[in-house]
Amino acid sequence: MIASGWRLGRMVVGLTVVAAFAGLPVSAADDDLAKEAREAMTKAVQFYSQVVASHGGYVYKYSADLSLREGEGRTTPDTLWIQPPGTPTVGLAYTEAYLRTKDESCLAAARAAADCVLQGQLQSGCWTDSVSFEPDRRAKTAYLSDGNVKKKRPFNVSTFDDDKTQSALRFLMRLDTALDRKDQKLHKAVETALEAVLTAQLPNGAWAQGFDGQPHHPPGLTLKPATLTSDWPRKYPGGDYWWYPTLNDNAMADTIEMLLLAARLYKEPRYHKAAIRGAEFLLAAQLPEPQPAWAQQYNFETQPCWARKFEPAAVSGSESQGVIVALMMLYAETGEDRFLAPIPKALDYLERSTRADGRLPRFLEMETNRPLYMTKDYQLTDRDDDLPTHYGFIVDSKVPQLRKQLEKLKGLNDQERKRQADTIFAIRAGSPKPDVVREVIAKLDSRGAWVETGELKYHRKTAPIIESATFAKNLEILSQFVASKR
Repeated sequence: MIASGWRLGRMVVGLTVVAAFAGLPVSAADDDLAKEAREAMTKAVQFYSQVVASHGGYVYKYSADLSLREGEGRTTPDTLWIQPPGTPTVGLAYTEAYLRTKDESCLAAARAAADCVLQGQLQSGCWTDSVSFEPDRRAKTAYLSDGNVKKKRPFNVSTFDDDKTQSALRFLMRLDTALDRKDQKLHKAVETALEAVLTAQLPNGAWAQGFDGQPHHPPGLTLKPATLTSDWPRKYPGGDYWWYPTLNDNAMADTIEMLLLAARLYKEPRYHKAAIRGAEFLLAAQLPEPQPAWAQQYNFETQPCWARKFEPAAVSGSESQGVIVALMMLYAETGEDRFLAPIPKALDYLERSTRADGRLPRFLEMETNRPLYMTKDYQLTDRDDDLPTHYGFIVDSKVPQLRKQLEKLKGLNDQERKRQADTIFAIRAGSPKPDVVREVIAKLDSRGAWVETGELKYHRKTAPIIESATFAKNLEILSQFVASKR
């Protein structure tokens, strides 16, 4: 599975059946194609790990000649990206390909990517969006591997935003266990990061968007049920939202999923306990009727609050769907009915809130349930004809799919539920169709690159490009096919 955090596509309960391929007859044609797939896989891995990689790491996109590169902005060979689909995404694809096929080139590439990620681990324990090897920038950042930093107040904020820390840990944990925990440097880094995640958990069970090793919550903070209020500022109030409990971009769902994986891989009850405490915050954070869904951001009173200047205090059509997915995952893992109980009324509410075009507003006003949008100069409005283009104020509705998943999940017996939970956390198996495999092989150029026409957003040009997300997806297809024909 490609590392992108806990997303709707990863929720396989009731929808995906993992096939067993042992004992199936393999034709001569299959055998030939499997050989081609392995050769293509090795060629692609060699190109990406030896030519595209810098310091063992990766960014999102490259021009076909590798002269231009982008993450969240223009970047240089000395700055690599942690945020997906950056280095952990590619590193996990290598690791899973190795575990499927035992191809040593995949393992070597994964270890190089891990070394890059370890160089980005902060003294606060985890990761931010990128890792820099440029001396001046590195001197301003409290990297764990560098020890004391000369700058008086170096940057040291680890973050759960956009699946940064979670994706890094999923990759490193998979590689650590693939190596039987024998790489002491790698294993220690994983232990340090997981301990930091536990320490960063707030007393109410939530996680803030960032943490620096210091407490930023009020004394005596406890878990409180969420409440609605009409008394919220209609203009952006500013302030430091960074330390508040956040569900933004599924940050908490990603953290819970990562901890459940850690509990499985390391047999450590503390990781499972922390995940459940996080889940209990999600249960408490469900807003009351008539809007029984979730907000993107909460204050310490468990009320929706502002985050950035384009993220008002509101009910969220986007994050609510992510929470529903996470709760179904938690039920699959634990069998506890309390994780399914909030879902039906939340789905009913989201269905009532759907726009005429079948999509959902990202933000819905508390109590009135009117859609909230922003103008290009960041003024609140209920109109959607002057939206900023950098942010999704309207999102796809997954309500019908979520209803189907819920019904299938409820229909499983206990053994089937446990089997589906195993599937969620397993390295995904499969046997891609031969035509799909042939197409992936055919698109590989003579260097071993998958080149496609795409946008280099920050260079403002459409051109032939190489994408890390495409590489990871195609490597998964090839390695799955090779493994299924062994």
